[in-house]
Amino acid sequence: MEKLEQAAKSFWNEEEGLGTLEIILIIAVVIIIALLFKDWIVELIERLMGKADDEADKIFS
Repeated sequence: MEKLEQAAKSFWNEEEGLGTLEIILIIAVVIIIALLFKDWIVELIERLMGKADDEADKIFS
């Protein structure tokens, strides 16, 4: 268990990792993809919430 903790601390403190620019680029790509597929994502979420509502009605009725 101690080795696992040391490995996690070493990984966390490692200087070579994602820089600010890389994180900003990843966030930008995710936002662009979300905007491109916004209508599809909203429709999917509405459909899933509708199914969850129907199942909840079955359980609590």
